[in-house]
Amino acid sequence: MKLYYSDQYEIPLPPGHRFPVRKYRMLREVLQATGLFDFAPAPLADPTTIALIHERTYVQNFLAGSLDSSVIRRIGFPWSQQLVQRTLASVGSTVAASRDALRCGRGGGLAGGTHHAFSDTGSGFCVFNDMAVAIAVLREEGKIRRAAILDLDVHQGDGTAKIFEDDDNVLTISIHGQNNFPFRKQTSSLDVGLPDGAGDDEFLEALTRVLPKAIEFRPDILFFQSGVDGLASDKLGRLQLTCEGLAERDKRVFMACMQAGIPCVVTLGGGYSDPIDFTVHAHATTFRLMAEISRPSDAHVPGRRCCGPMQP
Repeated sequence: MKLYYSDQYEIPLPPGHRFPVRKYRMLREVLQATGLFDFAPAPLADPTTIALIHERTYVQNFLAGSLDSSVIRRIGFPWSQQLVQRTLASVGSTVAASRDALRCGRGGGLAGGTHHAFSDTGSGFCVFNDMAVAIAVLREEGKIRRAAILDLDVHQGDGTAKIFEDDDNVLTISIHGQNNFPFRKQTSSLDVGLPDGAGDDEFLEALTRVLPKAIEFRPDILFFQSGVDGLASDKLGRLQLTCEGLAERDKRVFMACMQAGIPCVVTLGGGYSDPIDFTVHAHATTFRLMAEISRPSDAHVPGRRCCGPMQP
């Protein structure tokens, strides 16, 4: 299985910035040690492709570094040429992974899941909406008609919901912290807001309710926004999920897709644990399980924990 990475483009951030830019390189190194994956640098998305979803003026202003300061504040990153490269690679990774998924049933990028980006602006560390762009590309190429986005990040996928609010051929599902960012929620096809402090049982019960809806929609492809910021150790999460709970989440999603024959694309999403190692190893578990569940002989490995270091 091939994974696309974009950590070669490092964003210069001021001291104390809360975005965990280190996690991307750390994650790639952990996954390389498993021997389960091939790795490729993410291709840079073409701006004309991004403009299939995003307003052309917004795309052009971002690329040129001429966005209004209020938009830059909302995005949360200082503008730089490195940010431009990193953003194009993030979108490119999801587009490439989605093509892989259509060929072999699964695809993954070690970035993406930028679900707070709207068609005309960015927000919450998200510049462009990679999942929305990938859907638009696949449609333009005539490869898909219907798509589902299963967003299990702790923050609602508000940009994604808004982009597809009038599109009956895209199902948007979000399980998120009801009282967490964004504080002005949009309307997904199906939203489940959880209270602060919700743990594994409540989260998995919600997943049990919504996952069949994604399968019944019969999408040509499913995008799994697999954020791990629901961990109890996460500084921004407010939920009390364990590593084992997240691993169970991932197993259920991958098994459902495999059994239904629906191609699945994994995008990274958020994770802000302290220490950051918990985030890295939870993300790594998602990709390891994706690889293993695609091979029936070792789809379930009893006793393997997800919070400790990965073993090759």
